[in-house]
Amino acid sequence: MLQSAPVYDICALSDFGQDDIIVSRFAPYLNHHKNLSAAHRHTFYHLLLFIEGGGSHTIDFERFKVKPYQIYFMIPGQVHSWNFEGLTDGYVINFSSAFFQTFLLNGAYTENFPFFSGDVKDAVIDLPETLHAKMSLLFEEIVTEADNRAEQGSDMLKVLMLQVFILIGRLNKDAGTHAHSSYNQTLLKNFKKLIDANYALLKLPKDYADLLYITPNHLNAICKDLLGMQAGEIIRNRTLLEAKRLLTNPQLNIAGIALELNFSDNSYFTKFFKKTEGITPEEFRKKILNQNHHE
Repeated sequence: MLQSAPVYDICALSDFGQDDIIVSRFAPYLNHHKNLSAAHRHTFYHLLLFIEGGGSHTIDFERFKVKPYQIYFMIPGQVHSWNFEGLTDGYVINFSSAFFQTFLLNGAYTENFPFFSGDVKDAVIDLPETLHAKMSLLFEEIVTEADNRAEQGSDMLKVLMLQVFILIGRLNKDAGTHAHSSYNQTLLKNFKKLIDANYALLKLPKDYADLLYITPNHLNAICKDLLGMQAGEIIRNRTLLEAKRLLTNPQLNIAGIALELNFSDNSYFTKFFKKTEGITPEEFRKKILNQNHHE
């Protein structure tokens, strides 16, 4: 398995916390980890609430302007970088995939929240003013609990974090729509999970429809209805995203990346990439590395 941008395991950052969770105010964390500004990826979940600051941050090649009381969520494997301006502060929480598994009967509970789906458009949220004070208080309690390491402190951290997740998860809930399309939403979620596990090997909607025990037409109809695109486009977009992630590693050659993604040859991979992105893989790599150099 080829590796993309530098990958950081939670243990490598554990001077800021326990092995399964790191909690910190962001300014000292940022000062301690200056090397994290360039494109990199994590093996853990990462969330950050900005309280003050400016500049930008990028998640899976989509750039966002930093705003006070903006929160973003990242799942393991996503690539991100940042370019902050002036004093930037807030709160950062990193936690492992196993952190909630021993606490909740449903180990995949956090996957129910759209901001942990890996879809960037759901992962960056500008909090309404009505939540500013509540969120600041919750994050202060999380920092205090992490610092104190009291009895059952890990469980208290989980309870406080779940309050954060639930409050934010409630922001865009349209109960009628979700209840009426929950079956299709589940199928779409399972489709995306299957793509994440098989994008290099399975390229056709029919392959995934078979695994979901539905017809390709049904799968296409769900994707069109919920996302406004064909199933094949979703599969191609996931392949393209992984190509971009791998291209952030200058040590990997283009032919090796094409092979990793199961393209029959380098020229086919280049055509695929340019058709969607408008530039060649080499041009994309130069652009990203140049951005990292200036950030």
